[in-house]
Amino acid sequence: MKNAKPLPKYMVQRYQGWKATTFDENAAWYRRLATEGQRPRAMIIACCDSRVHVTSIFGADQGEFFIHRNIANLVPPFTDDGENHGTSAAVEYAVVALKVAHIVVVGHSNCGGIQGCQDMCEGRAPELEEKSSFVGRWMDILRPGYERVQDVPEEHRARALEKEAVLVSLENLMTFPFVREAVENNNLSLHALWTDIGEGELHQYDPNSNSFVPV
Repeated sequence: MKNAKPLPKYMVQRYQGWKATTFDENAAWYRRLATEGQRPRAMIIACCDSRVHVTSIFGADQGEFFIHRNIANLVPPFTDDGENHGTSAAVEYAVVALKVAHIVVVGHSNCGGIQGCQDMCEGRAPELEEKSSFVGRWMDILRPGYERVQDVPEEHRARALEKEAVLVSLENLMTFPFVREAVENNNLSLHALWTDIGEGELHQYDPNSNSFVPV
């Protein structure tokens, strides 16, 4: 592949530092992970945003979480059309093969994908309306969520949509037959979280109050 280039020097240096310290100090643990396989208790579905670092938020070690990241932490509805579905494949593997006990969807503040969805739904992003826009077609998943928050005052609408995206993902998870079966058999629980990047706060959805409350 002629387009492949060597890693940037700063990445090489960071790898070498990790290998000489963290890895060497825990070599037996890494070998155990490699030979025994992964047994994560939870799947985390989070945004691709580089500011969202779920392993740091929960102080997790390697092997604890099965992590899937995509634009705006969205889960599409179940479909068996035979096409390529990366997020759906990750959910299937987590539930059917790894048998995780929890799926945690984590939204966040100042999400660019969510802002793009709002702009698209409000007619300010014609480029996302194009059929050729991967981001736009992905954000179509959230259009039902936008309809639920479109009457929220504009200054609060983006944040409301960030939280709505998490709920839409949970609703869509329940359209997967194997997810629904696991939930109904009490083998799987679903969780909705939203984190404020600037404040370091974590909120979880409370179905009793139909709101996100601080953890």
